[in-house]
Amino acid sequence: MYSKKSARPIVNRRTLLSTALWCAGVGALRWSRQSVADDTVVSGSPGTEEEPSGSSDGTADASRITYDSPQTNTWRIGMVLDPPVTCTDVFATFPVPTNWPEQKVTVVSQTIDPLVAGWEVRELASGVKQVACRMPRVPAGTRAEISFTMQIERSRMLAPERTDDLVIPLRPDRELRAYFGNSPNIDATNSIIRAASRELAAMEAENDWQRVEQIYDYVREKVEYVEGDLKNASVALRDGKGDCEEMTSLFVALCRNAKVPSRMVWIPGHCYPEFYLEDGEGNGHWFPCQAAGTRQFGQMDEYRPVLQKGDRFKVPEKRTPVRYVAEFFKCERKGKSNPNPEFIRQVVP
Repeated sequence: MYSKKSARPIVNRRTLLSTALWCAGVGALRWSRQSVADDTVVSGSPGTEEEPSGSSDGTADASRITYDSPQTNTWRIGMVLDPPVTCTDVFATFPVPTNWPEQKVTVVSQTIDPLVAGWEVRELASGVKQVACRMPRVPAGTRAEISFTMQIERSRMLAPERTDDLVIPLRPDRELRAYFGNSPNIDATNSIIRAASRELAAMEAENDWQRVEQIYDYVREKVEYVEGDLKNASVALRDGKGDCEEMTSLFVALCRNAKVPSRMVWIPGHCYPEFYLEDGEGNGHWFPCQAAGTRQFGQMDEYRPVLQKGDRFKVPEKRTPVRYVAEFFKCERKGKSNPNPEFIRQVVP
């Protein structure tokens, strides 16, 4: 049996969105050959709200944040299968970007090979979407492709002018409660994290914005940026070393201990955290910050597209929650060679 997994599917020297490759039988699924017009999530009509995005979250009021100097890039996202051996019962998934207040995604074209017998779009937690496809048989030496060309407009996020009225939500709703507690590699209840949280809580702060900023500065002071194997937030704090993933995870863990909803944001080759506060009228706002790199608190000078937001996802192909929704592939093969699917995420000139 051909099998290949990646324990760490993201950022920097690692391959972003590494693939889980399993050659095995595909369970019974209900599928139909869909066209873009038939699919209520993926749309080929430029400018609609129905593309592989659709707005996500909905809890944040964008009025407190300024979105500045938008830039648009064209991306091609999908999968190409050109196997050296015949593959049957092919099943694959790949995530697609979605709309966010700082980002708009428009599908401009699609390529669906006739060998693709059926495909659909699945929506997971936090607005994350996957394309899932099935191919009954792909002969050796045959090229099969399913891909979407998207225009992604991304804006810089400027820090709010007023912050003294922003407060930690007293009664977070069900959606916000998803951004508390533990997530994979975010061990918010670990004793090391709890001890650091008590230390931070003892510090004086003029307001809740400053309290979150103290957490931000604490992470950047205590953890030196060093690339290495993925580890829990508590281990990064104990060792004093970590990269953007560990520093982001630690910020999220400490925020959650302070009752501040927080989550990870994933972009190509990098990640950063967001935290949630409410204004005096009870409107909620998600604010970004740069845990690793140039100091940016409450703002984000970034044009790379948002791939996902969140850090605890339930994926049908996985038994336990994952911190990131990666690509997935499995099949039966008629030979010993690897199928070698190629998942695509590339800027189109």
